[in-house]
Amino acid sequence: MKKNYVLDANILLHDPNSIFQFADNTVIIPIGVISEIDRFKKERTDRGYNARAVVRLLDGLRGRAHLTQGIPLDNGGQLRVYCEPGRALANGNGHADIEILRVSLDIQKADPQTPVIIVTKDINLRIRGEAAGLRAEDYESDHVMLAELDTGQAEYLINTEQLEEFRSTGQLELSSPPFGRNEYILLRLDNGGKSTALARMDPEGQKLIALRHTDGGLWGIRPRNKEQYFAIDAMLDERINLVTLRGKAGTGKTLLAIAAAIHMVLREKQYRGVLIARPVFPLGRDLGYLPGDLGQKLDPWMKPVVDTLELLLDTGGSIRGFADGNNLLNSNLIEVQPLTYIRGRNIANRFVVIDETQNLTPLEVKTVITRIGQGAKIILTGDPYQIDNPYLDGSSNGFTYLINRFRSQAIAAHVELRKGERSPLAELSANLL
Repeated sequence: MKKNYVLDANILLHDPNSIFQFADNTVIIPIGVISEIDRFKKERTDRGYNARAVVRLLDGLRGRAHLTQGIPLDNGGQLRVYCEPGRALANGNGHADIEILRVSLDIQKADPQTPVIIVTKDINLRIRGEAAGLRAEDYESDHVMLAELDTGQAEYLINTEQLEEFRSTGQLELSSPPFGRNEYILLRLDNGGKSTALARMDPEGQKLIALRHTDGGLWGIRPRNKEQYFAIDAMLDERINLVTLRGKAGTGKTLLAIAAAIHMVLREKQYRGVLIARPVFPLGRDLGYLPGDLGQKLDPWMKPVVDTLELLLDTGGSIRGFADGNNLLNSNLIEVQPLTYIRGRNIANRFVVIDETQNLTPLEVKTVITRIGQGAKIILTGDPYQIDNPYLDGSSNGFTYLINRFRSQAIAAHVELRKGERSPLAELSANLL
């Protein structure tokens, strides 16, 4: 049965191409939603970019037919802009939710045999829609259930001879590998013995290989559990261009990523520089509401990075003569880049760290990844259980979407960090609160 989907503005701003994701059904955009989108089109942000993309998309479709009468889409569906008489001049001053409800009820009344479904990321609107007798849903084309998300690791039973071969040669051929590319493996003896080894499936998916390690750790930082060993191995392998580190607070995601960045740039000299970025929530929020120049505006936002650098300086000693985190950031050895301004860049030969990625939408994550050029490596860290964006959750954020889409790719690796190492108090708080 065909359905009528009424889209909220936040769906179009989340994904400008969402109108093509409803198969052969009818997608309806109330005129008030167009007015709502118009409010953001001049922003120099990702939200502004998406607003302009929506406007250009609708303008391009106008050539096929009249918007209010219905435009056929390539997937067999139809797009309509619903405009009630006298509503073409709607000013979009916060009444779009009311109009969405009114339009949905009108459409249901005019065609009671066709289900009407409101699609919105606004939980309150979904509640109000249900209360009005309408179906209301979240936009789920990019949802990935956390329970189904790949952990990036597994266990495998081998015999004593295989374990000895692996330890002596650093690799182990498997006739029918049951693992994905770059998946991490804890090897155990099949006879119940206590000997174990850590391995990774090679990028070709043919054999198990030993992990890389560094004498002295990463600027004084040494792994404290097997997942941290996995993470370090992924970040040190030049064949892996994209690494995702998922874990709760205190598991060492940011610390390991920045330590690996400094190690690979300053000691191994594999990359030209370090670029660190964190989303200013929401991504694209203009920093002009804070006083001072760009550096001063970024100071409170970058404090977690400064804290991490201070810890590295304490454990590994000065970095290029700098013994203070703030001075190190001001030395240009490490570039701090707001994600607001990353669009249009070509980031080559850099070691890039994107922190708090769970607050990005799938489209925003795509924007970041497509900026990575030749000879660059990107590490993305996140905790899907700590999301500040009111329009995202553990299943719809860009971080989980990225992990799922890059599963078993030869140039990507994923590690879920499970054990908190910051302090006993931090670990207990992460588990209890």
